[in-house]
Amino acid sequence: MTVSMKKKLAQMLVDEEIITDAQLQEALKESKAQDIRLEQAIVKLGYITDDVLMAFMGTQMGIPTVSLSEQGDIDAAVVKLIPENVCQRQVLVAIAKKGNTLTVAMSDPLNVSAIDDIRLMTGFEVTPVLASENEIKAMVQKMFSNTSAEMEEAMKDLANVDEVEVVAAEDEIDAAKLAAASEDAPIVKLVNAMLSRAIEEKASDIHLEIYEKITRMRYRIDGVLHERPAPPRKIYAALVSRIKIISELDIAERRKPQDGRCKIKVSGKEVDMRVSVLPTGFGEKVVIRVLDTTNLQLDLAQLGFEPDILQLYKKNVDAPYGMILVTGPTGSGKSVTLFSTLALLNYPDVNIVTIEDPIEFVTQGVNQVMVNNKAGLNFASGLKSFLRQDPDIILVGEIRDSETALIAINAALTGHLVLSTLHTNDAPQATTRLNNMGVEPFLITSSLIMVIAQRLVRKICPKCKEAYEVSPEVLEDLNIKAAEGEKVVFYRGLGCPNCANTGYKGRAAIYEVMVMNDEIRKMILKRASGTDIKKIAIETGMITLREAGIRKVRAGGTSIEELLRTTSSD
Repeated sequence: MTVSMKKKLAQMLVDEEIITDAQLQEALKESKAQDIRLEQAIVKLGYITDDVLMAFMGTQMGIPTVSLSEQGDIDAAVVKLIPENVCQRQVLVAIAKKGNTLTVAMSDPLNVSAIDDIRLMTGFEVTPVLASENEIKAMVQKMFSNTSAEMEEAMKDLANVDEVEVVAAEDEIDAAKLAAASEDAPIVKLVNAMLSRAIEEKASDIHLEIYEKITRMRYRIDGVLHERPAPPRKIYAALVSRIKIISELDIAERRKPQDGRCKIKVSGKEVDMRVSVLPTGFGEKVVIRVLDTTNLQLDLAQLGFEPDILQLYKKNVDAPYGMILVTGPTGSGKSVTLFSTLALLNYPDVNIVTIEDPIEFVTQGVNQVMVNNKAGLNFASGLKSFLRQDPDIILVGEIRDSETALIAINAALTGHLVLSTLHTNDAPQATTRLNNMGVEPFLITSSLIMVIAQRLVRKICPKCKEAYEVSPEVLEDLNIKAAEGEKVVFYRGLGCPNCANTGYKGRAAIYEVMVMNDEIRKMILKRASGTDIKKIAIETGMITLREAGIRKVRAGGTSIEELLRTTSSD
């Protein structure tokens, strides 16, 4: 509902003498001061009850009103057809399904954009009904969150796990600190359990957060954060101290951000952990990156490359010299793609050197160097040294500045194959990013062979995978042309124990591969924008991220929801 529509409805309340003009003006002030919706402010100030407001709004908008508290039992499977983050962000919840129609309770049933998104991600036609924002939030909380009893039981289970061993290089062990920390057995067990459970669930990150009255723990699994039983607030500080101790951080420093790392052994398997501690208003937030190399997939064919794109990619990585860039946001799998590429190129007669921050995947036969800023070893200085090490292939963890970019390009121009990463949204923007770093266009066109942009999409769980027919409207929105009389079928996961009721299990990458050609080079020399370069790249055969995602959707590998979450229509 637009702001103007809300104000019109509020003015109607005045016109109908349900509230006074003075009360409306006071509600407008409250809405602005508290950053809440206008109708919320009217109810909060006691000028009208929630029930009366809902009935009035429903009448004015011509949309049925429902009371969720009087709906009785609502099928949890129906509610979970719409992801929790969408329900929270848009303040809505699915309450019924009949045939191909999904009834969705919304605080703003005139939000056409939200309705379209739900239709695309679920494959159902949507019938919106009006419901109280408070009732919707309570329903979402009830359906998606564990009860207090469940949380307590899970915490008991966590405390029974004690199988994590902290390991480190001999010169890094501080036995006194570890011994002191081990004196409080329950805290040690809880941290051990948290880490081992994250590895067991194949989480990539652990988030620990503290607020005024509560704490929160979340695991990032398949790219999405999931709530887990949170530690009691009274032991949170001790929990953070234990994490700091095993990561060799200063437990007395609570005012500055700190970064550390540790290695743990779980059931005989060693796993690296990168720890980031950040001071917040009520304590320290901790994020732990879990680097479990046993899950590393080094077969390019298994990463998600379509056969024709994989063939094109392999052809270009076989080049004797030049530069190849992989782009994408943090956590999009760039490092895995690069090390899978190195596995393809790693022969006894090839000298491969890498500089990384930090070393994520230890690879046999590859000379790996870690950035050490304290010792003056950064990407640029490391690259300079590499050129005296007679390398054939050089991997630079990330091109962050103009000095690194220029040295990398110089290496590519002098007979080396250089692989690296950039943070850009798509492949064509990599050339403009280099331009902005001060790299001359003629150097880019002379050195760059190929740019790859990538994203990770969750794969539909094979155990609860369900096919459904797609309406012509959905196909039109996605610009998919079906043959005459063709019934296009997409897939979704219903949720089952195998996928923790998420409908997804594991992830695969989608790729946009831009191979340099004469037309693209001409555009770069003209200092054309990323948008103009993208148009030429598409005209000369580049498959965009959105198109690669649609291929995955049509093949049954992922869902419409994932496509919309990870790619744009541009």
